[in-house]
Amino acid sequence: MAKRDYYEALGVSRDAGPEEIKKAYRRLARQYHPDANNGNKETESQFKEIKEAYDILSDPQKRSYYDRVGHQPEGFGGGGFGGMGGFGSGIEDIFETFFGSGFAGTRRQRPQAGPQRGSDLRYDMEITLEEVVKGKETSINVPRLEACPECNGSGARDGSAPVTCSACGGSGQQQVVRNTAFGSFMNIRTCESCRGEGRVVKDRCPNCRGAGRVTRERKIEVKIPAGVEEGSRLRLSGEGEGGVRGGPHGDLYVIIHILPHLVFKRQGDDLGCEISISFVDAALGGEAKVKTIDDAAKLHIPEGTQSGTLFRLKGKGVPRLRSFGRGDLLVKVNVEVPRRLNSRQKKILLEFAEAGGAKLSPSEEKGFFDRVKDTLGGK
Repeated sequence: MAKRDYYEALGVSRDAGPEEIKKAYRRLARQYHPDANNGNKETESQFKEIKEAYDILSDPQKRSYYDRVGHQPEGFGGGGFGGMGGFGSGIEDIFETFFGSGFAGTRRQRPQAGPQRGSDLRYDMEITLEEVVKGKETSINVPRLEACPECNGSGARDGSAPVTCSACGGSGQQQVVRNTAFGSFMNIRTCESCRGEGRVVKDRCPNCRGAGRVTRERKIEVKIPAGVEEGSRLRLSGEGEGGVRGGPHGDLYVIIHILPHLVFKRQGDDLGCEISISFVDAALGGEAKVKTIDDAAKLHIPEGTQSGTLFRLKGKGVPRLRSFGRGDLLVKVNVEVPRRLNSRQKKILLEFAEAGGAKLSPSEEKGFFDRVKDTLGGK
């Protein structure tokens, strides 16, 4: 499902201080901790979401990155929160460890705040094998951040507007010169007053509390093509979260998961199943009715068919996603041996054995039936 905004998950505003964030986390952690809910899966999931939100918002660097970029779906983007891709590398980081983020004017200046694209979202969808074969058109409800309708995304109350930050002059950065034994170094850091925005909302919009965006649930139409595979990612352009300061929407990625089927197993574009036939049909030949994913079909059983034989029904598999036609249905035949025989059936089998040249003594008759079962694949 699409991730909730971290601020919303903790129930705090986007300008909340570290103490307010910590207080909100502790309160929610006590409420949703697994030990306090007897292992309830729903509360455990909520606890993980709260923990993830706190891990990001309690770290100034990660929080600044999140405020600028937002959520990154799994499998997309660069370093994200888990790696170092978003926070620089090399010799500059060594100086940064001792002297802060930026030195001697060699760090690149952050561009002045402007429109930013909204975050991409992820939605996991389960479908049946029948829906894979036929394709599916459905709708999903996705909660996402959108521009506040009251302030049109500005974050300011109607009739007012954001003002240039007096602390950084609208650059979103502050410069501090430090004198050390190595010389003078210029430390460039995100402005604490505007958190890198370059502007400050003094009279906040009551609807979004100055955030400029609100969470809304949208009904989105999704078309799943026939032949889609497990783990396929469908990209719905512009259906992700709304942008910041007039930026465009991100994208929505629908991840497909195919539910197990009771009868068929999928192998690429082919399907597989098993049927049972009598040992009489196996020996003499005949026809068997086979259930396919669409309807039913007749399967010709040749004379002398052995247990475990595979038959192929052309075009009864899964539609090929990137080409024409369909795969095949592979049918494995299991020969079924009757567990109980009446006296007439036993006599006929003995005559059959003798006609084939076998002569059985009374002591061998019992073992003969066991050997017939083994020969025909019975248990």
